[in-house]
Amino acid sequence: MPAVPIRWELPSPPPPDIQARLNWLHPIVVQILFNRGLVDADEVAEFFGQHVRSDNPFRMKGITDTVERLRWAIRRGESIAIYGDFDADGVTSTALMVQTLQAFGADVMPYIPHRVDEGYGLNQEALAWLHEQGVKVILTVDCGIRAVEEVTFGRALGLDILVSDHHSIGPELPPALAIINPKQVDCAYPFDAFAGVGVAYKLAQALLRSEDQAPVARRPLSLEEDDLLDLVAIGTVADIMPLRGENRVLVQRGLAQINQGLRPGLRALIRKSRSRSGEIDATAIGFRLAPRLNAAGRLRSAIIAYDLLMAEDDASADDIALELSQLNTERQRLTQDAVNYAMAELGDNPPDDVLFVGKEGFNPGIVGLVASRLKETYYRPALVAELGDGPIRGSARSVPEFNITAALDECADILVRYGGHAAAAGFTVQPELLPSLRRRLNTSASSQLRPEDRAHRLPIDAVVDLRDLDYAFLAKLKTLEPTGSANPPAILVVPDLMVRAYRRVGGEGQHLKLRISDGFITMDAIGFGLGDRAGNLPMRIDIACQFEENVWQDKRTLQLLVRDIKPAGRGIPVEPGEHEDTTAFF
Repeated sequence: MPAVPIRWELPSPPPPDIQARLNWLHPIVVQILFNRGLVDADEVAEFFGQHVRSDNPFRMKGITDTVERLRWAIRRGESIAIYGDFDADGVTSTALMVQTLQAFGADVMPYIPHRVDEGYGLNQEALAWLHEQGVKVILTVDCGIRAVEEVTFGRALGLDILVSDHHSIGPELPPALAIINPKQVDCAYPFDAFAGVGVAYKLAQALLRSEDQAPVARRPLSLEEDDLLDLVAIGTVADIMPLRGENRVLVQRGLAQINQGLRPGLRALIRKSRSRSGEIDATAIGFRLAPRLNAAGRLRSAIIAYDLLMAEDDASADDIALELSQLNTERQRLTQDAVNYAMAELGDNPPDDVLFVGKEGFNPGIVGLVASRLKETYYRPALVAELGDGPIRGSARSVPEFNITAALDECADILVRYGGHAAAAGFTVQPELLPSLRRRLNTSASSQLRPEDRAHRLPIDAVVDLRDLDYAFLAKLKTLEPTGSANPPAILVVPDLMVRAYRRVGGEGQHLKLRISDGFITMDAIGFGLGDRAGNLPMRIDIACQFEENVWQDKRTLQLLVRDIKPAGRGIPVEPGEHEDTTAFF
Protein backbone atom coordinates (compact mmCIF):
# COMPACT_ATOMS: atom_id res chain seq x y z
CA MET A 1 0.00 0.00 0.00
CA PRO A 2 1.55 3.37 -0.98
CA ALA A 3 2.19 5.75 1.91
CA VAL A 4 0.67 9.07 0.83
CA PRO A 5 1.08 11.74 3.52
CA ILE A 6 -2.01 13.39 4.96
CA ARG A 7 -1.66 17.08 5.72
CA TRP A 8 -4.01 18.45 8.36
CA GLU A 9 -5.02 22.01 7.49
CA LEU A 10 -6.04 23.84 10.64
CA PRO A 11 -8.59 26.65 10.27
CA SER A 12 -8.12 30.32 10.94
CA PRO A 13 -10.60 31.70 13.50
CA PRO A 14 -13.37 33.95 12.17
CA PRO A 15 -12.81 37.67 12.79
CA PRO A 16 -14.63 39.16 15.80
CA ASP A 17 -17.12 41.05 13.60
CA ILE A 18 -18.29 37.79 12.00
CA GLN A 19 -18.58 36.10 15.39
CA ALA A 20 -20.65 39.04 16.62
CA ARG A 21 -22.83 39.03 13.48
CA LEU A 22 -23.61 35.32 13.93
CA ASN A 23 -23.74 35.24 17.72
CA TRP A 24 -27.05 33.38 17.63
CA LEU A 25 -25.16 30.27 16.52
CA HIS A 26 -22.85 27.94 18.45
CA PRO A 27 -19.25 29.22 18.13
CA ILE A 28 -18.06 26.01 16.45
CA VAL A 29 -20.95 26.18 13.97
CA VAL A 30 -19.83 29.75 13.18
CA GLN A 31 -16.28 28.43 12.68
CA ILE A 32 -17.53 25.72 10.30
CA LEU A 33 -19.60 28.19 8.30
CA PHE A 34 -16.62 30.54 8.13
CA ASN A 35 -14.51 27.67 6.81
CA ARG A 36 -17.15 27.15 4.08
CA GLY A 37 -17.07 30.83 3.11
CA LEU A 38 -20.48 31.58 4.63
CA VAL A 39 -20.11 34.86 6.50
CA ASP A 40 -22.95 37.07 5.27
CA ALA A 41 -25.96 37.04 7.60
CA ASP A 42 -28.42 36.73 4.69
CA GLU A 43 -26.45 33.84 3.18
CA VAL A 44 -26.39 32.07 6.53
CA ALA A 45 -30.12 32.60 7.00
CA GLU A 46 -30.74 31.16 3.53
CA PHE A 47 -28.41 28.24 4.32
CA PHE A 48 -30.49 27.29 7.35
CA GLY A 49 -33.83 27.96 5.67
CA GLN A 50 -35.68 25.84 3.14
CA HIS A 51 -36.07 28.52 0.51
CA VAL A 52 -34.06 30.24 -2.19
CA ARG A 53 -34.19 33.85 -3.22
CA SER A 54 -35.34 33.01 -6.74
CA ASP A 55 -36.34 29.70 -8.25
CA ASN A 56 -38.22 30.90 -11.33
CA PRO A 57 -37.43 28.17 -13.89
CA PHE A 58 -38.20 30.45 -16.84
CA ARG A 59 -35.02 32.41 -16.12
CA MET A 60 -33.03 29.40 -17.34
CA LYS A 61 -32.10 29.73 -20.99
CA GLY A 62 -33.88 27.30 -23.28
CA ILE A 63 -36.69 26.35 -20.93
CA THR A 64 -39.37 28.49 -22.57
CA ASP A 65 -38.71 27.03 -26.03
CA THR A 66 -38.54 23.50 -24.61
CA VAL A 67 -41.82 23.92 -22.73
CA GLU A 68 -43.54 25.24 -25.84
CA ARG A 69 -42.38 22.26 -27.95
CA LEU A 70 -43.37 19.70 -25.32
CA ARG A 71 -46.78 21.31 -24.81
CA TRP A 72 -47.30 21.24 -28.58
CA ALA A 73 -46.43 17.52 -28.59
CA ILE A 74 -48.83 16.86 -25.71
CA ARG A 75 -51.60 18.76 -27.45
CA ARG A 76 -51.12 16.86 -30.74
CA GLY A 77 -50.44 13.45 -29.19
CA GLU A 78 -46.94 13.20 -30.67
CA SER A 79 -44.60 10.52 -29.37
CA ILE A 80 -41.86 11.81 -27.05
CA ALA A 81 -38.73 9.93 -25.96
CA ILE A 82 -36.77 10.82 -22.83
CA TYR A 83 -33.16 9.92 -23.59
CA GLY A 84 -31.18 9.51 -20.37
CA ASP A 85 -27.92 8.20 -18.98
CA PHE A 86 -27.17 4.93 -17.22
CA ASP A 87 -26.03 6.33 -13.84
CA ALA A 88 -28.23 7.25 -10.88
CA ASP A 89 -28.44 10.88 -11.99
CA GLY A 90 -29.48 9.90 -15.50
CA VAL A 91 -31.98 7.29 -14.29
CA THR A 92 -33.64 9.65 -11.81
CA SER A 93 -33.72 12.36 -14.50
CA THR A 94 -35.41 9.96 -16.90
CA ALA A 95 -37.95 8.81 -14.33
CA LEU A 96 -38.71 12.40 -13.32
CA MET A 97 -39.46 13.55 -16.85
CA VAL A 98 -41.45 10.45 -17.78
CA GLN A 99 -43.52 10.77 -14.60
CA THR A 100 -44.13 14.45 -15.33
CA LEU A 101 -45.18 13.93 -18.95
CA GLN A 102 -47.32 10.91 -18.07
CA ALA A 103 -49.21 13.14 -15.65
CA PHE A 104 -50.07 15.33 -18.66
CA GLY A 105 -51.29 12.28 -20.59
CA ALA A 106 -48.39 12.51 -23.04
CA ASP A 107 -47.29 9.64 -25.29
CA VAL A 108 -43.85 9.26 -23.69
CA MET A 109 -41.25 6.51 -23.46
CA PRO A 110 -37.84 6.20 -21.76
CA TYR A 111 -34.62 5.37 -23.57
CA ILE A 112 -31.42 4.69 -21.65
CA PRO A 113 -28.46 3.42 -23.69
CA HIS A 114 -26.60 0.27 -22.71
CA ARG A 115 -23.23 1.14 -21.20
CA VAL A 116 -21.27 -1.58 -23.04
CA ASP A 117 -23.15 -1.84 -26.32
CA GLU A 118 -23.81 1.87 -26.88
CA GLY A 119 -21.72 3.93 -24.46
CA TYR A 120 -22.57 7.27 -22.94
CA GLY A 121 -24.94 9.77 -24.50
CA LEU A 122 -26.73 10.03 -27.83
CA ASN A 123 -25.78 7.60 -30.57
CA GLN A 124 -26.95 7.49 -34.17
CA GLU A 125 -28.25 3.91 -34.06
CA ALA A 126 -30.53 4.74 -31.14
CA LEU A 127 -31.81 7.89 -32.84
CA ALA A 128 -32.56 5.94 -36.02
CA TRP A 129 -34.41 3.28 -34.02
CA LEU A 130 -36.46 5.87 -32.12
CA HIS A 131 -37.36 7.51 -35.43
CA GLU A 132 -38.54 4.13 -36.75
CA GLN A 133 -40.76 3.77 -33.67
CA GLY A 134 -42.57 6.95 -34.62
CA VAL A 135 -40.94 9.26 -32.08
CA LYS A 136 -41.23 12.91 -33.06
CA VAL A 137 -39.53 14.65 -30.12
CA ILE A 138 -36.45 13.58 -28.14
CA LEU A 139 -35.62 15.25 -24.85
CA THR A 140 -32.19 14.40 -23.46
CA VAL A 141 -31.61 14.42 -19.72
CA ASP A 142 -28.14 14.38 -18.15
CA CYS A 143 -26.51 14.12 -21.58
CA GLY A 144 -26.33 15.66 -25.04
CA ILE A 145 -24.45 18.92 -24.55
CA ARG A 146 -21.46 17.72 -26.60
CA ALA A 147 -23.38 15.52 -29.08
CA VAL A 148 -22.92 17.80 -32.11
CA GLU A 149 -22.72 15.06 -34.76
CA GLU A 150 -25.49 12.97 -33.21
CA VAL A 151 -27.94 15.88 -32.97
CA THR A 152 -27.12 16.86 -36.55
CA PHE A 153 -27.90 13.28 -37.62
CA GLY A 154 -31.16 13.21 -35.67
CA ARG A 155 -32.34 16.53 -37.05
CA ALA A 156 -31.67 15.22 -40.59
CA LEU A 157 -34.07 12.36 -39.81
CA GLY A 158 -36.75 14.90 -38.94
CA LEU A 159 -36.49 14.54 -35.16
CA ASP A 160 -36.98 17.58 -32.95
CA ILE A 161 -34.21 17.23 -30.34
CA LEU A 162 -34.29 19.14 -27.06
CA VAL A 163 -31.17 18.97 -24.90
CA SER A 164 -31.20 19.27 -21.12
CA ASP A 165 -27.84 18.68 -19.47
CA HIS A 166 -25.53 19.94 -16.75
CA HIS A 167 -22.12 18.80 -17.97
CA SER A 168 -19.38 21.19 -19.06
CA ILE A 169 -19.97 22.82 -22.43
CA GLY A 170 -17.61 22.15 -25.32
CA PRO A 171 -16.36 24.52 -28.01
CA GLU A 172 -19.48 23.94 -30.14
CA LEU A 173 -23.11 23.53 -29.11
CA PRO A 174 -25.22 20.86 -30.79
CA PRO A 175 -27.82 22.18 -33.29
CA ALA A 176 -30.75 21.22 -31.06
CA LEU A 177 -34.15 22.87 -31.23
CA ALA A 178 -33.51 24.12 -27.68
CA ILE A 179 -30.76 23.66 -25.09
CA ILE A 180 -31.18 23.87 -21.33
CA ASN A 181 -27.90 23.99 -19.45
CA PRO A 182 -27.34 26.64 -16.76
CA LYS A 183 -23.62 26.63 -17.60
CA GLN A 184 -24.35 28.47 -20.87
CA VAL A 185 -22.57 31.82 -20.63
CA ASP A 186 -25.71 33.80 -21.46
CA CYS A 187 -28.01 31.89 -19.11
CA ALA A 188 -29.55 34.26 -16.56
CA TYR A 189 -30.42 31.65 -13.95
CA PRO A 190 -28.61 32.48 -10.67
CA PHE A 191 -27.47 28.90 -9.90
CA ASP A 192 -25.55 26.65 -12.29
CA ALA A 193 -24.39 23.66 -10.22
CA PHE A 194 -27.40 21.38 -10.66
CA ALA A 195 -27.15 17.68 -11.36
CA GLY A 196 -28.86 16.47 -14.51
CA VAL A 197 -31.92 15.68 -12.39
CA GLY A 198 -31.90 19.25 -11.04
CA VAL A 199 -32.05 20.66 -14.58
CA ALA A 200 -34.84 18.19 -15.40
CA TYR A 201 -36.70 19.32 -12.28
CA LYS A 202 -36.55 22.95 -13.37
CA LEU A 203 -38.09 21.92 -16.69
CA ALA A 204 -40.80 19.95 -14.88
CA GLN A 205 -41.47 23.00 -12.70
CA ALA A 206 -41.89 25.13 -15.81
CA LEU A 207 -44.30 22.64 -17.39
CA LEU A 208 -46.42 22.45 -14.24
CA ARG A 209 -46.51 26.22 -13.79
CA SER A 210 -47.40 26.73 -17.47
CA GLU A 211 -50.34 24.39 -17.00
CA ASP A 212 -51.74 26.68 -14.34
CA GLN A 213 -51.84 29.51 -16.90
CA ALA A 214 -52.91 27.64 -20.05
CA PRO A 215 -53.93 23.98 -19.66
CA VAL A 216 -52.91 21.45 -22.32
CA ALA A 217 -52.99 18.24 -20.24
CA ARG A 218 -54.99 15.39 -21.73
CA ARG A 219 -56.14 14.33 -18.27
CA PRO A 220 -56.58 16.05 -14.86
CA LEU A 221 -53.18 16.67 -13.30
CA SER A 222 -52.44 14.69 -10.13
CA LEU A 223 -48.81 15.78 -9.83
CA GLU A 224 -47.23 18.56 -7.80
CA GLU A 225 -43.67 19.86 -7.85
CA ASP A 226 -42.85 18.35 -4.45
CA ASP A 227 -43.81 14.87 -5.67
CA LEU A 228 -40.60 14.84 -7.74
CA LEU A 229 -38.16 15.96 -5.07
CA ASP A 230 -37.29 12.46 -3.85
CA LEU A 231 -35.81 11.79 -7.28
CA VAL A 232 -33.97 15.13 -7.22
CA ALA A 233 -32.36 14.29 -3.87
CA ILE A 234 -31.22 10.85 -5.05
CA GLY A 235 -29.70 12.08 -8.31
CA THR A 236 -28.07 15.19 -6.84
CA VAL A 237 -26.33 13.34 -4.01
CA ALA A 238 -25.40 10.38 -6.22
CA ASP A 239 -23.73 12.67 -8.76
CA ILE A 240 -21.76 14.42 -5.98
CA MET A 241 -23.12 17.85 -6.78
CA PRO A 242 -22.37 20.70 -4.35
CA LEU A 243 -24.92 20.81 -1.54
CA ARG A 244 -25.04 24.57 -1.50
CA GLY A 245 -27.54 27.10 -2.79
CA GLU A 246 -30.62 25.67 -4.45
CA ASN A 247 -29.21 22.14 -4.43
CA ARG A 248 -29.15 22.17 -0.64
CA VAL A 249 -32.77 23.26 -0.45
CA LEU A 250 -33.93 20.70 -3.02
CA VAL A 251 -32.09 17.88 -1.26
CA GLN A 252 -33.46 18.91 2.14
CA ARG A 253 -37.00 18.84 0.80
CA GLY A 254 -36.31 15.67 -1.16
CA LEU A 255 -35.05 13.85 1.94
CA ALA A 256 -38.28 14.79 3.71
CA GLN A 257 -40.18 13.31 0.77
CA ILE A 258 -38.12 10.09 0.85
CA ASN A 259 -38.69 9.70 4.58
CA GLN A 260 -42.44 9.91 4.08
CA GLY A 261 -42.11 6.62 2.15
CA LEU A 262 -44.45 7.55 -0.70
CA ARG A 263 -42.60 5.93 -3.64
CA PRO A 264 -42.84 2.09 -3.61
CA GLY A 265 -39.47 1.66 -5.33
CA LEU A 266 -37.60 3.72 -2.77
CA ARG A 267 -39.41 2.00 0.11
CA ALA A 268 -38.20 -1.34 -1.26
CA LEU A 269 -34.67 -0.07 -1.85
CA ILE A 270 -34.47 1.21 1.72
CA ARG A 271 -35.57 -2.18 3.06
CA LYS A 272 -33.14 -4.17 0.92
CA SER A 273 -30.22 -1.88 1.81
CA ARG A 274 -30.94 -2.33 5.53
CA SER A 275 -31.34 1.39 5.98
CA ARG A 276 -33.61 2.81 8.65
CA SER A 277 -36.93 3.93 7.23
CA GLY A 278 -37.69 7.52 8.19
CA GLU A 279 -34.01 8.28 8.89
CA ILE A 280 -32.59 8.51 5.37
CA ASP A 281 -29.99 11.25 4.99
CA ALA A 282 -27.51 12.21 2.28
CA THR A 283 -24.99 9.68 3.62
CA ALA A 284 -27.51 6.86 3.26
CA ILE A 285 -28.18 7.93 -0.33
CA GLY A 286 -24.49 8.10 -1.17
CA PHE A 287 -23.41 4.83 0.41
CA ARG A 288 -26.49 2.58 0.32
CA LEU A 289 -29.18 3.65 -2.14
CA ALA A 290 -27.26 5.18 -5.04
CA PRO A 291 -24.74 2.32 -5.40
CA ARG A 292 -27.62 -0.11 -5.87
CA LEU A 293 -29.25 2.08 -8.50
CA ASN A 294 -25.90 2.48 -10.25
CA ALA A 295 -25.22 -1.26 -10.18
CA ALA A 296 -27.92 -1.87 -12.79
CA GLY A 297 -26.25 0.29 -15.44
CA ARG A 298 -22.78 -0.91 -14.49
CA LEU A 299 -23.43 -4.64 -14.85
CA ARG A 300 -26.65 -5.08 -16.80
CA SER A 301 -29.17 -2.45 -17.89
CA ALA A 302 -30.09 0.84 -16.22
CA ILE A 303 -33.72 0.20 -17.18
CA ILE A 304 -33.86 -2.11 -14.13
CA ALA A 305 -33.20 0.88 -11.85
CA TYR A 306 -35.68 2.97 -13.85
CA ASP A 307 -38.33 0.27 -13.43
CA LEU A 308 -37.77 0.30 -9.68
CA LEU A 309 -38.30 4.07 -9.44
CA MET A 310 -41.45 3.81 -11.53
CA ALA A 311 -42.86 0.72 -9.77
CA GLU A 312 -46.46 1.17 -8.66
CA ASP A 313 -46.73 -1.53 -5.97
CA ASP A 314 -44.60 -3.05 -3.22
CA ALA A 315 -44.52 -6.58 -4.64
CA SER A 316 -42.93 -5.66 -7.96
CA ALA A 317 -40.68 -3.10 -6.26
CA ASP A 318 -39.37 -5.70 -3.80
CA ASP A 319 -38.41 -8.07 -6.61
CA ILE A 320 -36.49 -5.35 -8.46
CA ALA A 321 -34.81 -4.04 -5.28
CA LEU A 322 -33.59 -7.56 -4.50
CA GLU A 323 -32.12 -7.86 -8.00
CA LEU A 324 -30.35 -4.51 -7.58
CA SER A 325 -28.89 -5.57 -4.24
CA GLN A 326 -27.55 -8.75 -5.78
CA LEU A 327 -26.04 -6.80 -8.66
CA ASN A 328 -24.45 -4.42 -6.17
CA THR A 329 -22.79 -7.31 -4.34
CA GLU A 330 -21.37 -8.55 -7.62
CA ARG A 331 -20.24 -5.03 -8.48
CA GLN A 332 -18.34 -4.82 -5.20
CA ARG A 333 -16.52 -8.09 -5.91
CA LEU A 334 -15.56 -7.08 -9.46
CA THR A 335 -14.37 -3.69 -8.27
CA GLN A 336 -12.14 -5.12 -5.57
CA ASP A 337 -10.63 -7.66 -7.99
CA ALA A 338 -9.86 -4.88 -10.47
CA VAL A 339 -8.40 -2.62 -7.77
CA ASN A 340 -6.13 -5.44 -6.60
CA TYR A 341 -4.91 -5.94 -10.17
CA ALA A 342 -4.38 -2.21 -10.72
CA MET A 343 -2.39 -1.71 -7.53
CA ALA A 344 -0.20 -4.71 -8.32
CA GLU A 345 0.50 -3.15 -11.73
CA LEU A 346 1.28 0.31 -10.33
CA GLY A 347 3.26 -0.68 -7.26
CA ASP A 348 3.86 1.59 -4.28
CA ASN A 349 5.44 4.51 -6.12
CA PRO A 350 4.47 4.77 -9.80
CA PRO A 351 6.46 7.40 -11.70
CA ASP A 352 3.63 9.04 -13.64
CA ASP A 353 1.69 12.10 -12.47
CA VAL A 354 -1.43 10.74 -14.18
CA LEU A 355 -1.95 7.04 -13.53
CA PHE A 356 -3.25 4.72 -16.23
CA VAL A 357 -4.32 1.10 -15.89
CA GLY A 358 -5.91 -0.87 -18.70
CA LYS A 359 -6.73 -4.52 -19.09
CA GLU A 360 -8.59 -6.65 -21.56
CA GLY A 361 -11.72 -7.92 -19.90
CA PHE A 362 -12.11 -5.09 -17.38
CA ASN A 363 -15.83 -4.63 -16.90
CA PRO A 364 -16.56 -1.17 -18.35
CA GLY A 365 -19.19 -0.64 -15.68
CA ILE A 366 -16.66 -0.53 -12.86
CA VAL A 367 -13.70 1.32 -14.41
CA GLY A 368 -14.83 4.63 -12.92
CA LEU A 369 -15.00 3.10 -9.46
CA VAL A 370 -11.51 1.66 -9.87
CA ALA A 371 -10.18 5.03 -11.04
CA SER A 372 -11.73 6.66 -7.98
CA ARG A 373 -10.08 4.15 -5.64
CA LEU A 374 -6.69 4.68 -7.31
CA LYS A 375 -7.07 8.44 -7.11
CA GLU A 376 -7.76 8.20 -3.38
CA THR A 377 -4.99 5.67 -2.73
CA TYR A 378 -2.22 7.47 -4.63
CA TYR A 379 -3.69 10.98 -4.58
CA ARG A 380 -3.09 11.42 -8.30
CA PRO A 381 -5.39 11.68 -11.33
CA ALA A 382 -6.20 8.17 -12.55
CA LEU A 383 -7.50 6.74 -15.83
CA VAL A 384 -8.82 3.19 -16.05
CA ALA A 385 -9.99 1.51 -19.25
CA GLU A 386 -11.01 -1.76 -20.81
CA LEU A 387 -8.57 -2.72 -23.56
CA GLY A 388 -9.59 -4.55 -26.71
CA ASP A 389 -9.48 -4.56 -30.48
CA GLY A 390 -11.66 -1.48 -31.02
CA PRO A 391 -11.79 2.00 -29.51
CA ILE A 392 -10.76 2.20 -25.87
CA ARG A 393 -13.42 3.49 -23.49
CA GLY A 394 -12.35 4.59 -20.06
CA SER A 395 -13.10 6.71 -17.03
CA ALA A 396 -10.97 9.32 -15.30
CA ARG A 397 -11.04 10.63 -11.75
CA SER A 398 -8.95 13.51 -10.52
CA VAL A 399 -7.76 15.36 -7.44
CA PRO A 400 -9.12 18.88 -6.78
CA GLU A 401 -5.87 20.46 -7.95
CA PHE A 402 -6.20 19.12 -11.52
CA ASN A 403 -9.27 19.66 -13.73
CA ILE A 404 -9.43 16.46 -15.72
CA THR A 405 -12.04 17.60 -18.23
CA ALA A 406 -10.04 20.76 -18.99
CA ALA A 407 -6.99 18.54 -19.53
CA LEU A 408 -8.99 16.35 -21.92
CA ASP A 409 -10.07 19.52 -23.73
CA GLU A 410 -6.40 20.01 -24.59
CA CYS A 411 -6.36 16.50 -26.08
CA ALA A 412 -9.63 16.84 -28.04
CA ASP A 413 -7.86 16.37 -31.38
CA ILE A 414 -6.90 12.77 -30.52
CA LEU A 415 -10.08 11.72 -28.72
CA VAL A 416 -13.12 10.12 -30.31
CA ARG A 417 -15.34 11.63 -27.61
CA TYR A 418 -15.17 12.74 -23.99
CA GLY A 419 -16.97 14.80 -21.39
CA GLY A 420 -17.54 15.26 -17.70
CA HIS A 421 -16.70 17.51 -14.75
CA ALA A 422 -13.53 18.86 -13.19
CA ALA A 423 -13.19 15.75 -11.01
CA ALA A 424 -14.60 13.01 -13.25
CA ALA A 425 -14.81 12.29 -16.95
CA GLY A 426 -15.33 9.59 -19.53
CA PHE A 427 -13.32 9.26 -22.72
CA THR A 428 -12.97 7.19 -25.88
CA VAL A 429 -9.67 6.96 -27.76
CA GLN A 430 -8.32 4.83 -30.60
CA PRO A 431 -5.72 2.29 -29.35
CA GLU A 432 -2.86 3.71 -31.41
CA LEU A 433 -3.40 7.17 -29.86
CA LEU A 434 -3.44 6.00 -26.25
CA PRO A 435 0.34 6.56 -25.71
CA SER A 436 -0.03 10.12 -26.99
CA LEU A 437 -3.00 10.73 -24.66
CA ARG A 438 -1.04 9.47 -21.65
CA ARG A 439 2.00 11.55 -22.55
CA ARG A 440 0.02 14.75 -23.03
CA LEU A 441 -1.99 14.34 -19.83
CA ASN A 442 1.20 13.72 -17.85
CA THR A 443 2.82 16.79 -19.36
CA SER A 444 -0.20 18.86 -18.39
CA ALA A 445 -0.28 17.47 -14.84
CA SER A 446 3.44 17.88 -14.23
CA SER A 447 3.21 21.54 -15.22
CA GLN A 448 0.23 22.20 -12.92
CA LEU A 449 0.75 20.07 -9.82
CA ARG A 450 3.11 21.45 -7.20
CA PRO A 451 5.01 19.31 -4.67
CA GLU A 452 2.51 20.23 -1.96
CA ASP A 453 -0.29 18.96 -4.20
CA ARG A 454 1.03 15.40 -3.86
CA ALA A 455 -0.34 14.96 -0.34
CA HIS A 456 -3.89 14.36 0.80
CA ARG A 457 -5.28 17.55 2.27
CA LEU A 458 -7.55 17.10 5.27
CA PRO A 459 -9.20 20.45 6.07
CA ILE A 460 -9.93 20.63 9.80
CA ASP A 461 -13.02 22.53 10.86
CA ALA A 462 -12.37 22.91 14.58
CA VAL A 463 -10.37 21.63 17.53
CA VAL A 464 -12.52 20.35 20.38
CA ASP A 465 -12.15 18.52 23.68
CA LEU A 466 -13.71 15.11 24.16
CA ARG A 467 -15.90 16.48 26.93
CA ASP A 468 -17.50 18.87 24.38
CA LEU A 469 -18.87 15.96 22.35
CA ASP A 470 -22.35 15.20 23.64
CA TYR A 471 -25.84 14.91 22.17
CA ALA A 472 -26.46 18.64 22.50
CA PHE A 473 -23.37 19.38 20.39
CA LEU A 474 -24.33 16.68 17.89
CA ALA A 475 -27.70 18.40 17.45
CA LYS A 476 -25.84 21.63 16.55
CA LEU A 477 -23.81 19.77 13.90
CA LYS A 478 -26.95 18.23 12.45
CA THR A 479 -28.24 21.70 11.59
CA LEU A 480 -25.53 21.75 8.90
CA GLU A 481 -27.05 18.74 7.12
CA PRO A 482 -27.51 17.64 4.41
CA THR A 483 -23.76 17.35 4.06
CA GLY A 484 -21.83 16.32 0.98
CA SER A 485 -19.89 17.98 -1.79
CA ALA A 486 -19.02 21.66 -1.01
CA ASN A 487 -20.64 21.21 2.41
CA PRO A 488 -18.78 18.22 3.83
CA PRO A 489 -19.37 16.75 7.28
CA ALA A 490 -17.43 18.67 9.91
CA ILE A 491 -13.93 17.30 10.55
CA LEU A 492 -12.93 17.83 14.15
CA VAL A 493 -9.60 17.30 15.85
CA VAL A 494 -9.71 15.85 19.36
CA PRO A 495 -6.19 16.15 20.78
CA ASP A 496 -4.20 14.25 23.38
CA LEU A 497 -6.35 11.17 23.91
CA MET A 498 -5.34 8.01 25.72
CA VAL A 499 -5.82 4.74 23.85
CA ARG A 500 -7.59 2.44 26.33
CA ALA A 501 -8.01 -0.45 23.89
CA TYR A 502 -7.91 -1.20 20.19
CA ARG A 503 -8.42 -4.10 17.80
CA ARG A 504 -8.73 -4.82 14.12
CA VAL A 505 -12.24 -5.58 12.87
CA GLY A 506 -13.84 -6.47 9.55
CA GLY A 507 -13.63 -9.63 7.48
CA GLU A 508 -9.95 -9.05 6.73
CA GLY A 509 -9.09 -6.87 9.71
CA GLN A 510 -9.17 -3.81 7.49
CA HIS A 511 -10.83 -1.53 10.05
CA LEU A 512 -9.62 -0.21 13.41
CA LYS A 513 -11.84 -0.15 16.50
CA LEU A 514 -10.68 2.07 19.36
CA ARG A 515 -11.66 2.89 22.91
CA ILE A 516 -10.27 6.33 23.74
CA SER A 517 -10.34 8.61 26.79
CA ASP A 518 -9.32 12.08 27.95
CA GLY A 519 -9.00 10.83 31.52
CA PHE A 520 -12.59 11.65 32.40
CA ILE A 521 -14.75 10.58 29.44
CA THR A 522 -14.36 7.38 27.43
CA MET A 523 -15.79 6.95 23.94
CA ASP A 524 -15.71 4.45 21.07
CA ALA A 525 -14.07 5.29 17.74
CA ILE A 526 -13.96 3.46 14.41
CA GLY A 527 -11.50 4.00 11.59
CA PHE A 528 -12.63 2.39 8.34
CA GLY A 529 -9.69 1.21 6.28
CA LEU A 530 -7.24 2.00 9.09
CA GLY A 531 -6.67 -1.54 10.31
CA ASP A 532 -2.98 -1.42 9.38
CA ARG A 533 -2.47 1.33 11.97
CA ALA A 534 -2.95 -1.25 14.75
CA GLY A 535 0.69 -2.35 14.48
CA ASN A 536 2.21 0.81 15.91
CA LEU A 537 -0.33 2.80 17.87
CA PRO A 538 1.18 4.99 20.60
CA MET A 539 -0.65 5.31 23.87
CA ARG A 540 -1.54 8.98 23.33
CA ILE A 541 -2.91 10.28 20.03
CA ASP A 542 -4.54 13.19 18.23
CA ILE A 543 -7.58 12.14 16.20
CA ALA A 544 -9.11 13.86 13.16
CA CYS A 545 -12.67 12.62 12.98
CA GLN A 546 -16.34 13.12 12.37
CA PHE A 547 -18.69 13.00 15.34
CA GLU A 548 -21.77 10.86 14.95
CA GLU A 549 -24.36 8.63 16.53
CA ASN A 550 -23.92 4.91 15.99
CA VAL A 551 -27.03 2.72 15.87
CA TRP A 552 -26.51 -1.00 16.35
CA GLN A 553 -29.34 -3.41 17.16
CA ASP A 554 -31.50 -0.44 18.19
CA LYS A 555 -28.86 0.75 20.66
CA ARG A 556 -27.69 4.32 20.12
CA THR A 557 -24.26 5.51 21.22
CA LEU A 558 -21.95 8.40 20.40
CA GLN A 559 -18.77 7.60 18.51
CA LEU A 560 -15.91 9.15 16.57
CA LEU A 561 -15.56 8.26 12.90
CA VAL A 562 -11.78 8.45 12.53
CA ARG A 563 -10.32 10.03 9.40
CA ASP A 564 -6.68 10.10 10.52
CA ILE A 565 -4.50 9.54 13.57
CA LYS A 566 -1.26 11.24 14.61
CA PRO A 567 0.83 10.91 17.76
CA ALA A 568 -0.25 13.41 20.39
CA GLY A 569 1.25 16.75 19.55
CA ARG A 570 1.83 15.93 15.88
CA GLY A 571 -1.68 16.95 14.81
CA ILE A 572 -2.05 19.82 17.29
CA PRO A 573 1.10 21.33 18.78
CA VAL A 574 1.52 20.84 22.53
CA GLU A 575 3.97 22.23 25.06
CA PRO A 576 7.59 21.10 24.49
CA GLY A 577 8.55 18.00 26.40
CA GLU A 578 5.08 16.43 26.47
CA HIS A 579 4.49 12.92 25.11
CA GLU A 580 8.14 12.28 24.35
CA ASP A 581 7.42 8.57 23.90
CA THR A 582 5.41 9.06 20.69
CA THR A 583 8.08 10.26 18.27
CA ALA A 584 8.11 7.18 16.04
CA PHE A 585 4.77 6.67 14.36
CA PHE A 586 3.72 6.35 10.68
